Amino acid sequence: MTDGAAVTDIDSARFRSVLGRFATGVVAITGIDAGSGRPTGLAANSFTSVSLDPPLVAFCVAHTSSTWPLLRAADRLCINILSEPQIEVCKRLAVKGGDKFADITWTGSPGGSPVIEGALAWIEVSVEQEHVAGDHVIVVARVRALDKHHEGEPLLFYRGGYGRFAG
Repeated sequence: MTDGAAVTDIDSARFRSVLGRFATGVVAITGIDAGSGRPTGLAANSFTSVSLDPPLVAFCVAHTSSTWPLLRAADRLCINILSEPQIEVCKRLAVKGGDKFADITWTGSPGGSPVIEGALAWIEVSVEQEHVAGDHVIVVARVRALDKHHEGEPLLFYRGGYGRFAG
């Protein structure tokens, strides 16, 4: 706003610039690819709790994701809340193709999905609903198990970059 009037020219660069001023945490959504039996995952900063009863969470995935169809086919997924030192894990999971889990240490959640070493916490889920919303899918998932994993500070995404909480 420059003269008291609302800006109505909302192109994607402006939208990204303005919403980038909202700091978010970063999660890694992981699962076992049913076709290969290998771990796979993606990074997301659009994650939130939805309901306490029943316990539900939600995250958003771009329609262009080549990893989401592999994860969607899994019975259970694991949402790993990434810690500040895990920037490289986040970047690896954000790229298309390749062995995303090369050099990533993990153990299995109760349902077998990857819990990434160094994550602050993990949440095992099963997909309940998907809602198409513009260029993304909003995924609502039921929490099946969860726990704290490591102590530390969260990995934050703000204004197009990664950082940490100072306080």
